[in-house]
Amino acid sequence: MSAGPPIEELHIADAPQMKTDVPGPRSTELIDRQQELDSAAVAYPKRVPIALDEARGATVRDVDGNVFLDFFAGIGVLNVGHSNPYVVEAVNDQTEKLVHTIDFPTEARLDFIEAMDGIAPDGLSGESKMVFGGPSGSDAIEGSIKLAKHYTGRHGMLAFEGSYHGGTAGALSLTGGRKYKAGYEPLLPDVVHAPYPYRIEERGSDADATAVCPAADCCGDLSCARALDRVQSVLEDPYGGKQTPAAIWVEPIQGEGGVVVPPKGFLRGLRDLADDNDVMLIFDEIQSGFGRTGEWFASEWDGVTPDAMTLAKGIGGAGVPLGAMLYHEKFDTWGPGGHIGTFRGNVPAMRGGIRAIEYIREHDLLAHARDLGEYIRDRLREAADANPELVDVRGRGLFIGAEFRDESGTPRKSAVKAVQQYCYERGVLVWSAGRHGNVLRLLPPLVMTHAQAETGLDVVVEAIEAHAPDA
Repeated sequence: MSAGPPIEELHIADAPQMKTDVPGPRSTELIDRQQELDSAAVAYPKRVPIALDEARGATVRDVDGNVFLDFFAGIGVLNVGHSNPYVVEAVNDQTEKLVHTIDFPTEARLDFIEAMDGIAPDGLSGESKMVFGGPSGSDAIEGSIKLAKHYTGRHGMLAFEGSYHGGTAGALSLTGGRKYKAGYEPLLPDVVHAPYPYRIEERGSDADATAVCPAADCCGDLSCARALDRVQSVLEDPYGGKQTPAAIWVEPIQGEGGVVVPPKGFLRGLRDLADDNDVMLIFDEIQSGFGRTGEWFASEWDGVTPDAMTLAKGIGGAGVPLGAMLYHEKFDTWGPGGHIGTFRGNVPAMRGGIRAIEYIREHDLLAHARDLGEYIRDRLREAADANPELVDVRGRGLFIGAEFRDESGTPRKSAVKAVQQYCYERGVLVWSAGRHGNVLRLLPPLVMTHAQAETGLDVVVEAIEAHAPDA
């Protein structure tokens, strides 16, 4: 059986296609109704006022009939596209048969675990265990905190500035962003945040990285050297003021922090420091994993294997919620009920995840993500020639960031908002990221075609050029 239709057949035709000004009258009506009925915590319609009706592949139709190209994919959830028929078929078939299983064995559950082990990085594949808890990435992070504490007997934690790990108490404790924590302290104690390598802030420095870096094989990047030096201090300084942490939590590529790709030596340096100090190394692959970067997991770009990986977002295949942690079997020391959750047996999501893996393989979407991502970054770099405030374009695969700063180096959040609004009005959905909201973030589905990317980038580049300082 062929793994579904080719990517060219997945989408609503002729996107973008704008039939009304946006937001249209029906969208406005539903947004107003939502404001009356829904929580004040609702956020996304504040930035992109749209009410959704239908979505397929890399396209979204609103309730007014406007069709958008989607460079957002539900915050990187819909890696094989909206309503991929090959995935949805399995989800629907399973839903008609059995949905909620807690952690009783089912073929779907065991097949999914085997499928995830099959795409795990070297060092985990064939030697892994998987645990499910609640259905979100935050739940996966909570499970990783429990595993690290249980295995090591320690309670301290080390994470990074610029990080985002989720909205629950433990995940918020690891998260670097202050705005997410405001009003919710105190959170978990003994959490230390070290700098995450951020090359753009080291531009122009002539300091010697090798004089700072604790790595045996320094990559020569000063921001990486300073980050690893701080991590070593936390782990090894007898007067550092904190106990040795149970684990290090790190995003192989920071997402909310601005699609920040660390230098080549960073993850390897963390692996060595963790090994030297009997500390677990846990990679948060919730946004960067499941093919997003053109490898199954972002850490594979650097050839570094973690002790555990937290997973969610795309692993449910069709946007069906599923959170999990994949970890090396030697850490599987907890007993029955060591980590629990009512919805840890979402078998339709597991069927969807299996089908998504099959679809990605059958249609060679990892290679497609690498090629298409390079095309998109090249287009953005060309746009920088016309707008000097676009100071950096980065990413891997279809995990892409473009950072805006003015001539003095001050972050330009307003530039990103202007580009986002311009694109929205012309039928292209993009989003933002970064510590200061000054990074344009693109997370298109892996099934976006080259023609769609070209059409969308025409609009994005036009927006960047239209909002240049001297335009």
